[in-house]
Amino acid sequence: MAEATLRITSKNYSSWSLRGWLLARLSGLDFVEEQVAADDPEARAELLLQSSTIRVPCLVHGEAVVWDTLAIAEYLNEVCPRAGMLPKDRIARARCRSVSGEMHSGFEALRSSLPMNIRMHRPGFVLWSGPRADIAHIVGIWHGCLEGWGGPWLFGDRPTVADAMFAPVVTRFRTYDVRLGAEALAYCDHMMAWPALAEWVEAAKREPEALIGELEVEAEF
Repeated sequence: MAEATLRITSKNYSSWSLRGWLLARLSGLDFVEEQVAADDPEARAELLLQSSTIRVPCLVHGEAVVWDTLAIAEYLNEVCPRAGMLPKDRIARARCRSVSGEMHSGFEALRSSLPMNIRMHRPGFVLWSGPRADIAHIVGIWHGCLEGWGGPWLFGDRPTVADAMFAPVVTRFRTYDVRLGAEALAYCDHMMAWPALAEWVEAAKREPEALIGELEVEAEF
């Protein structure tokens, strides 16, 4: 019997569910998924960014019930310390927490203009100034981490909480055909080859196609 249960929503649309799932996989904790239908009111609110009190994803581990991805990350790091979810170095660990927190709370223009939709591909998608500024800032974060800690992951030779937090951004860049420089593109390629992320992407493509109109963005020319 699995040690824990992770409650998630759509694998195609839910960036927060992806983050929580990758964090659980990073920890090595034995868990099972419990998927909430996309038409569930709480799930829909999470997918459409309509609520500030979302409780999906949610990790149930014994008597512990943990929601919010940063809380899940800190809990898993505490109960699975050997997993190395945060860097060993104090400075790297501080940066990892900082960029993870920024991804958790920021980049509203990117989230609203480029919603996660793994099955979709929009070549030539027009990016307006808001998401362009967010993209430039994210790429700057990536460059700083990759150059500071040598890559191929943001903090060296193994994935950390930060990589899990930015994984949905990588899928968005693929979906909306975002043009990137060589270093950022190499990071995206490395991320897409991550077995855990590749597994999620394949599952998202097989997910029963329940379209959510607000998340089926059309390109504007």
